[in-house]
Amino acid sequence: MKMAQQEMDLEQKKQTRFNTKHFVFACAIFASLNSVLLGYDVGVMGGAIIFMQQDLKISEVQVEVIVGILNIVSLIGSLAGGKASDTIGRKRTMAFGAFIFQFGVIVMSIAPNFGILLIGRLVAGIGIGFAILIVPIYIVEISPTTSRGLLTSFPEIFINFGILLGYVSSYVFRGLPVNINWRIMLGIGIIPSVFIGFALLVIPESPRWLAMNNRIDEARLVLLKTNDNEMEIDERLNEIRKVALNANDARLVWKELVNPTPGVKRMLIAGCGIQCFQQITGIDAIVYYSPMIFKSAGITGNSRLLGTTMAVGFTKTFVIVVAIVLIDRIGRKPLLYVSTIGMTLCTLSLGIAFSVLKNSSIGMESVVVFVCGNVGFFSIGIGPVCWVLSSEIFPLRLRSQASAIGVVGNRVISGIVAMSFLSIARRITMGGVFFLFAIISGLSVLFVHKCVPETKGKSLEQIETIFQSARRELEIEEQRLVMSKSKY
Repeated sequence: MKMAQQEMDLEQKKQTRFNTKHFVFACAIFASLNSVLLGYDVGVMGGAIIFMQQDLKISEVQVEVIVGILNIVSLIGSLAGGKASDTIGRKRTMAFGAFIFQFGVIVMSIAPNFGILLIGRLVAGIGIGFAILIVPIYIVEISPTTSRGLLTSFPEIFINFGILLGYVSSYVFRGLPVNINWRIMLGIGIIPSVFIGFALLVIPESPRWLAMNNRIDEARLVLLKTNDNEMEIDERLNEIRKVALNANDARLVWKELVNPTPGVKRMLIAGCGIQCFQQITGIDAIVYYSPMIFKSAGITGNSRLLGTTMAVGFTKTFVIVVAIVLIDRIGRKPLLYVSTIGMTLCTLSLGIAFSVLKNSSIGMESVVVFVCGNVGFFSIGIGPVCWVLSSEIFPLRLRSQASAIGVVGNRVISGIVAMSFLSIARRITMGGVFFLFAIISGLSVLFVHKCVPETKGKSLEQIETIFQSARRELEIEEQRLVMSKSKY
């Protein structure tokens, strides 16, 4: 009888674990639909811009502005999103961002000239800024420690899926008249926003936000649905209670960020630095301008250009799935090493291909291979790991504002790279641009080695301790060196 009861209890625990695992996966997937917005925009613009130039008669400089301005203006949404998410909650902030993006897409789709197109682009950028900030924060706050890396990588999967959809859309509608096809390509971007509205009816509010607003019972109910470890649930609730008073005072948060302790400074360097390196290595320029890069390599015809570009999207999407499987198994830092070293080699090879093998069949094939290789290495490491790290390394009291700073840096650099890529390539050649990206990618390897700790399998509290103890270890080492020198 006793054994039967034990078997029933064990079976019940297994069922509970099964239910919580699938529920938290569903929440992460639904929240990550917001990331499709950014991915689709990145993917579709590469093809749409070809037809915009023909229809609206816009210049190359205007092309750069249209492509890059969305990323820069998204910082407004990111900064506002940090405050909004603490005030109205994570769910409502995601909904608000999706609504703003929808409005911007509608304006772009009916734009009769460059000016109106730019206005729609500005509005859509603000909406994307909300999404790219709040989605990783929401996911890390509902995720159990054991699967946090996997789940927090979901936004990057959906960004890549959105990019692939954008490439496919450009290819499918390329044959329509030029005054219609690019409008349809952009207009389809509204569809993910509709699904987001339905998704928000299903997913719960962040347990951390609920607890920070004295809704402890509701927070516990959400944690019970997403985590089968009652000890971890109690630890997380206790952590939230400890910082609740200070976290509600934004002035104290910004004061700590402006005048950080050594530990917080290391967090900011790691979190914001990895965000900046993710973009300054040139990934968005490559993804946005793939058709133009391939055209410079000698590939001709819209069908061939857009068809080859789809290979880039398939590569990114396939490799990101591999990264998600590995991120909680082998850790964040090994993937970052593989990623940054691989990107360095691929961009260096692209520089050589454009400089030495230009306009040859070998050169064209090499460019396609190394562009796909570059986006593949990006997606295996710095692509998804960037968002995981920036969401998990900051303590709760600083998370929204500190994450916003990192996202602002990410978006501004992305915009600058996108708005200057064609102009710089015209001045120093396409090969010169990729040699420049190779140098920057090489610096990112050193940054990962020096500034990024391994966080796999550690609780958010343990991660905070890592940054604090790393500083103490450095001070001890400095004291040891001083003492050793004083002996001579």
